[in-house]
Amino acid sequence: MSNNKQSVSPRVRVIQKLYGNSINSDAEIEYPKSQYKKFIKDVVQGTIERNDLIEEMIAKYLGSDLDLKRTDKLLKIIIYAAVFELMFKHNNPTKVIINEYVKTSEFFLEKAQIKFLNAVLDKIAKNIRKTN
Repeated sequence: MSNNKQSVSPRVRVIQKLYGNSINSDAEIEYPKSQYKKFIKDVVQGTIERNDLIEEMIAKYLGSDLDLKRTDKLLKIIIYAAVFELMFKHNNPTKVIINEYVKTSEFFLEKAQIKFLNAVLDKIAKNIRKTN
């Protein structure tokens, strides 16, 4: 990964912030100045605040495919953030959201997990965004 902070995808930052929050939920989440600060903050805060709703949506559409209690923490965080965007960031096209999270997951996950993530996001997107 490049040392140039500008080249890091905003979704990588989202995942980092959510992972940090999952380890220490009492710590204040800092959002350094960046052209994507508002987007990162919206997705991070929205994912945290709507965690239960996101979990219900995942259980509703992926109940038989995904056991959240046994899912790797990082994979779960990526799924939650992507589902948040699919549910609440209607200006972002479905394909862009899925592609960005799959691409971003390459920094964090194994190949098999990335393929699984792609399948999970594709399935849930078809249910959440029926018109797109």
